[in-house]
Amino acid sequence: MYAIVDIETTGGHASTNGITEICIFIFDGEKVVNEYETLINPGVEIPRYIESLTGISNEMVAHAPPFSQVADEIYQLLKGNIFVAHNVNFDYSFIKHSLQTCGYQLNTNKLCTVRLSRKIIPGYASYSLGNLCGYLNIPMYARHRAKGDAAATVKLFEILLSEDHNGEMDKMLKKGSKEQVLPPNLPREQYEKLPSKPGIYYFHNHDGKVVYVGKAVNIKSRVSSHFSNNSANKQRQDFLREIHSISHEETATELMALLLESHEIKQHWPEFNKAQKRYDAKYGLYDYQDRNGLIRLGIEIIGKHRHAKPLLEYSSKTEAIEHVKQLATIFDLCPQFCGIQKNCIDENCACKKMETVFEYNAKMNDLIVQLSNKESFLIVDKGRNRNEYSAIYVSKGKLIGMGYVPNEVPQDNIDEVIHFIKKYKENFFMINQIAAFAAENPEKIILLEEI
Repeated sequence: MYAIVDIETTGGHASTNGITEICIFIFDGEKVVNEYETLINPGVEIPRYIESLTGISNEMVAHAPPFSQVADEIYQLLKGNIFVAHNVNFDYSFIKHSLQTCGYQLNTNKLCTVRLSRKIIPGYASYSLGNLCGYLNIPMYARHRAKGDAAATVKLFEILLSEDHNGEMDKMLKKGSKEQVLPPNLPREQYEKLPSKPGIYYFHNHDGKVVYVGKAVNIKSRVSSHFSNNSANKQRQDFLREIHSISHEETATELMALLLESHEIKQHWPEFNKAQKRYDAKYGLYDYQDRNGLIRLGIEIIGKHRHAKPLLEYSSKTEAIEHVKQLATIFDLCPQFCGIQKNCIDENCACKKMETVFEYNAKMNDLIVQLSNKESFLIVDKGRNRNEYSAIYVSKGKLIGMGYVPNEVPQDNIDEVIHFIKKYKENFFMINQIAAFAAENPEKIILLEEI
């Protein structure tokens, strides 16, 4: 059995909006065997533009039942049936969220008539419900009302059933099929072609504009994780609606993916990337000597010590603390002496090993030399295949670029290596990542002599 559903709501996401109307047709594959329809009091004001679109006013729902009163009836209609809707994840997210608040856990298979239509009847310019009904001569009444749209979806679904000669519905319903979770406008073929390798990926909107850039150790797995839950919050629902295509670029290593991601975010300024778009340096990591001659580290707001230059810069104190924790582990330093812990209670800490000030400062100086390194060097690592190696080129402390070099080119011959290096504009996030990687992986560093 199929439960063909349409809802009207007060807005585009379930976390802060409510359902104003619902219609469910229970369809056995040949005919409708049950029907349910009701207005619902959403418990929140219906915006004027929504009222203009749907015709459902605050007055109309004032005496309608709240969702809690009809939750059991709706749940009984949906459980055990295949949930069908046009852009199914929208309707499903609202209903699942509303049922969950009433103590019901909805967990059913889903079919999206947008995705099915793209598969079974390809070639149309638009797959909106209104346009599809126009192309297929499906009569529509009461547009943007739950019963009218659900009835049209029933007719569309009947056509899809009759035209499904390749078993697309069965494929979508198979366990593990991504068709149920992919955004409605994203072709599955693009997802299937993604590699399970490091790199970056781009989500594009209808016009081809980049709306999100991400990095991954495994591109396919990471992209899949974006679609693995059906969260009701506004940002996620807006995000999924905007994704119309995916492109990607493989890299040899996670570090290269991290650097490329940062560069591309600055280049494209994607709508749904938040973290690095305004990655302004607010906190710095500083070194100083205490009254006992011990070299310590401190995290301070940049500019507080006007004449001191930070070893590294960060956009937030949390980011700084997390990074310094890593450095303290790598160089066997005391968290208290690194400014990230008030008192040290770890009996195995460096400060409990009875080291002299000289011995501890030697380790701290190693760290400072690494972080303030203005030398020229290559980070040499594996390539994308066995015929090449990857190289990240830093000249006098500045990132020049990175690329892939044929194995026959000597790794320490910068005059030849540089022909394979693609230049990138650095930012301090990229420099921080390189400094941390170089400190942790000295065996991958090749120092260069440059005048």
